Amino acid sequence: MNKEVAKMIDHTLLKAETTKEQIKVLCEEAKEYGFASVCVNPTWVKYAAELLQGSDVKVCTVIGFPLGANTPETKAFETKNAIENGATEVDMVINIGALKDGDDELVERDIKAVVEAAKGKALTKVIIETCLLTEEEKVRACELSVKAGADYVKTSTGFSTGGATVEDVALMRKTVGPNIGVKASGGVRNTEDAQKMIEAGATRIGASAGVSIVKGLTADTDY
Repeated sequence: MNKEVAKMIDHTLLKAETTKEQIKVLCEEAKEYGFASVCVNPTWVKYAAELLQGSDVKVCTVIGFPLGANTPETKAFETKNAIENGATEVDMVINIGALKDGDDELVERDIKAVVEAAKGKALTKVIIETCLLTEEEKVRACELSVKAGADYVKTSTGFSTGGATVEDVALMRKTVGPNIGVKASGGVRNTEDAQKMIEAGATRIGASAGVSIVKGLTADTDY
């Protein structure tokens, strides 16, 4: 088992039909394999936090997910609520339409609302949804994330038209510099995929295939 890679994985289960039993299994696997966190929808944060109490595994959740089209105020409230329930990492989706409109002020304000709500209590990761963006938009999204004070930029929700690519991860790393995290999510199915993302500059991997990745197998999954 690759323990170093395991420490970089956010063990993820975000499907709408997820059951309590599946969350329980997810948390047990995260403890067993030493994953960085479990990434679950907000409704499961409290339960996951209870199951993971006393372990090193963090509870990560998603904000404005998966479309990013909520208001900054809604995203801030969602962040505070998640933290109250036990989340210590929040992955928020940017306002993709605003970015495409060139409304950088709104994009930055949107990210900042989550960053400020999480300050001192949780890490903020900014999902830019690379598959919907031009190269120029990817760079701008990363620059605005840095400006707003985010801890990480993240490629994808895993629920749009595509996931992480090595090229996108490299571009994001180049844009944000060495001091901000880069999370590769979507379509990372095996150890080889994960290693390529890490070599390109990823410091965290979002995957539902965490167990397969550390065991050297390939999973049949989109996220």
